[in-house]
Amino acid sequence: MSKKKFNPKDWVTPTANQSLNSLNTSISLSFDNEIETITKRIESAGIDITPNYADWRDLGFALADALGESGRNYYHRLSRFYPNYNQPEADKQYNNCLKAHGHGVTIKTLYHLAKQAGIEIAIQKTPQPKQNKKSSNSKNGDIGEIEDLEEKPLPTIPETVYHNLPDYLKRITAKATSHEDKDLLLLGSLVAISPCLPNIYGVYAERNVYPNLFLFVTAQASAGKGRLTLCRKLVEPIHRALREQSKAEQQEYQRQLTEYTMTKDKTDMERPQEPPLKMLIIPANNSATGLFQILNDNKGIGLIFETEGDTLAQTFKSEHGNYSDGFRKAFHHEIISYNRRKDREFVELETPRLSALLSGTPKQVSALIPNAENGLFSRFIFYYMNILPMWKDVFAGDSSQTLDDYFRHLGNQFFDFYKILQKQNEPLRFCLTAKQQQAFNAYFSQAQNQYLYLCGVDYLATVRRLGLITFRIAMILTTLRIMENGNVATPLLCDDTDFQTALELVKILIQHAAKIYETLPTETEKPKQSNQKQQFLETLPPEFSRKDYLATAKKLNIPDKTAEKHIAKFAQSGLINHFAHDKYKNPHSSINGEIGDM
Repeated sequence: MSKKKFNPKDWVTPTANQSLNSLNTSISLSFDNEIETITKRIESAGIDITPNYADWRDLGFALADALGESGRNYYHRLSRFYPNYNQPEADKQYNNCLKAHGHGVTIKTLYHLAKQAGIEIAIQKTPQPKQNKKSSNSKNGDIGEIEDLEEKPLPTIPETVYHNLPDYLKRITAKATSHEDKDLLLLGSLVAISPCLPNIYGVYAERNVYPNLFLFVTAQASAGKGRLTLCRKLVEPIHRALREQSKAEQQEYQRQLTEYTMTKDKTDMERPQEPPLKMLIIPANNSATGLFQILNDNKGIGLIFETEGDTLAQTFKSEHGNYSDGFRKAFHHEIISYNRRKDREFVELETPRLSALLSGTPKQVSALIPNAENGLFSRFIFYYMNILPMWKDVFAGDSSQTLDDYFRHLGNQFFDFYKILQKQNEPLRFCLTAKQQQAFNAYFSQAQNQYLYLCGVDYLATVRRLGLITFRIAMILTTLRIMENGNVATPLLCDDTDFQTALELVKILIQHAAKIYETLPTETEKPKQSNQKQQFLETLPPEFSRKDYLATAKKLNIPDKTAEKHIAKFAQSGLINHFAHDKYKNPHSSINGEIGDM
């Protein structure tokens, strides 16, 4: 919906006889009239604003999101300028758009497509005061204040994933209010509980690995990423239990120390040893030695949970707080060495199992990870939240139970499960079946080739570590199944459903990581890979010929020879399928843009 300047004269104060329904109707009619005006301009020009399938599909999502069923007429009016327009086909497509609930595509897409086709999209011409950086680039009046008009939303996790989750995760994501919110709760929960699965491990690349994950959720301010704090409540009972145990041990230590100090003859006495400082959630604002000592006191296990990513970034910049090196080592459970200044003691932390959950704005990502070559980048799961310009009903939901209470209850249930895993006589080894291993290797071999071409060699570390992340996600999902079936036998074989779920997740996450990767500066002066190839690939229709791809290339100002080179590379890398003479298939035209469907 267009973002107009507020004018007090435009505001109508409802009288006692004016219902909320009539007020909402007047707002809806005003919005409908705006779309009607732009539609008439397109009809007068006789221009097809959706020359390819992806734009035609997104136009349907945009109208369905804004107008619901009443947008169908506009869809037909705007589609009929396509030479092969077919009314039943357009009806079928719009039905699918209504069922899919938009996937984050909003009415901004209509304005963008119209503007791209040369249609005037300004409804009113009024003098414009000084605008912000993004709106100052606009030449079309009030409508030009729409932010990020050129930017398509990133895909969200498919709904099929949520149907196949373990029951515990289904109950967590049941409280979501949007596609993005559901993704946030799922990823946040997986990371929060990843350090809290004792006696669970797997073997990956001939090394023992544990379920620990790093996640950075990034979005503009007030986009909803603060909901991650609900995931912390899932593990707070564990954290409190450890703190209470530590407090009791500290009190006993003080008693023994007092007794030792007051005893004159200490011949047969040993000075009591200070007990470890036990906790699960470790503050990011810490010195390097302080963090490593806490990890050592907790047998290498810990969780950094910060809703402001710059807390960790500022710590890394401080003289005594730069533990970036140890942070990177912890991802692979590598040995961390440090000196305890107090006792002049050299300590080696053999198997650190640290997890981290951070959130912040895109600028906070670059503050923590200064360049694309930084090894910290490839260790993180990234999720880039789409901005949803809609007001949420803040009074919806069951008032008898708050979200805090709901998630505390889930946290207590997980605490019971945590204690069961603690009592296992021997560690449980998580394993993929031979068939799953084959599918795993096939997918990541293909993904590596694809992103080597699209993003360059520096992105390979991200693809490869996403392999380990996928393995760890599958390990967590399979472990949570124990809450349902009670099966704690070793080896802990991965369920086929959980394996497919982990792969479906990574197909989305690999695209979000690529989005963040593109925004980071390079460490050297070498030219950055152009995003033209990715744009060309996504704009190609599901099936096309040479004539079609040259037409698409022309629209993107790509020379014919360059387009032919891209097509040849796409086919060689497995990004598209050259299945017959002058016939190609492009799996990337789907709404989720999935890579390498299996």
